[in-house]
Amino acid sequence: MRRVRGKASRRNGCALYTPPESFHNKKFVFHYIKRENVSLSKEKAVIRTRPSKAGPVGVLTKVLHVLEALDHAPDGLQLRDVVRQTGLNKSTAYRFLAHLENEGYLFRDDVGAYVVGPKLARLGAGTAYQATLRKFSRPVMQRLWALTSETVNLGVLDGTQVLYVDVMESPHSFRLVSQVGQRRPLHCTALGKAMLAFVPQEERETVIASLGLERLAPRTIVSASRLRKEIDRVLRQGYAVDDEEAGLGSRCVSAAIIDRSKRVTGAISVSGPVSRMNRSRMLEFSRAVREGAQEISGKLGYPEPVKARAAGA
Repeated sequence: MRRVRGKASRRNGCALYTPPESFHNKKFVFHYIKRENVSLSKEKAVIRTRPSKAGPVGVLTKVLHVLEALDHAPDGLQLRDVVRQTGLNKSTAYRFLAHLENEGYLFRDDVGAYVVGPKLARLGAGTAYQATLRKFSRPVMQRLWALTSETVNLGVLDGTQVLYVDVMESPHSFRLVSQVGQRRPLHCTALGKAMLAFVPQEERETVIASLGLERLAPRTIVSASRLRKEIDRVLRQGYAVDDEEAGLGSRCVSAAIIDRSKRVTGAISVSGPVSRMNRSRMLEFSRAVREGAQEISGKLGYPEPVKARAAGA
C-alpha cells in the first residue's frame, strides 16, 4: 500500500499537521492521526511537542522518599512506619517495597522490618561515590597541601575501619605516607575518630562495642570509656587529633565531612611528624582542616557549617 503523506508546517511555535486531501474516509483519518500521536483541531492536527508531566517522574519521587526514610533508619522500618514517614498510601508503599525487595535493594529482617540491602548500599558507598567525593575534595586537599606542606588524606568509613580513598603526600623527604586503598582502625586515627563522633549515638555505640581497640602505640586508646570521652571532646571542638596514637612520632588532625542527609560521609586530615607538627601548628592546621571539611560538606548539599555538638549528641 502506497503511503500518502500530509503537509507539515509550524505556527506560533507549534508543529502543525494537515492530513492529505485524498483522505476522505474520516474513520481512516481518525485512526491514522491516533497512531501518529496527533490530535485534530478542525482542519489541522497539532503534534504534541512538550514532554509529558505524567507518572514516571512522580513515581520516581515517591520511591526516592521511601529510600530516604530507610536510609535514616539503620534498624529498618515496618510498612506502617514507611507509610507514616512518606505520606504514601499503604498499597502504594507496599508495592514499592516489594519490588525493591525482589530486586535485591532491600531485605526484611526477622520481625519484618525493611532494611537497606547490600546491593543498594554498594551504590552509595561504592567506587562511583568515592570518585564523586574525591572530585569535590581535591581542590580543598590541594589548598591544605600548599598551606601545610604535610600529607593530606581523604578517608571514608568502612565498617570498623577507615578506608583511604585519596592521599596527597608531603613534599618533605621525611613524611608520613598512607596508601589509597589502605585500611586502618577507627579508634587510633584522627580520621576514624572524626567520623565516629558524627555517627548517630546509637549506631556509634554499636561500632564501639565491636572495635578490638588494639594497642598500636603506647598512647593508643584501648578502653571504650576513654574512647567515649575522646569522642565527646571531638564533638565539642569539631575536629579530632591523633597524638602519637597510631604510631610513635606522628600526629594528625582531622574533621568530618557531612552530606545533604546530615550523615557523615568521610573526613579529611593533615598528618606529619611531631618534629614539624608542634602544638601551635596543630591548632593552626585544625582551623584549616575544619574550614576545608565544611567547604566539601557544602558541595555535598549540607546546608550549614558543620557545628560542634554537645557531648553525647
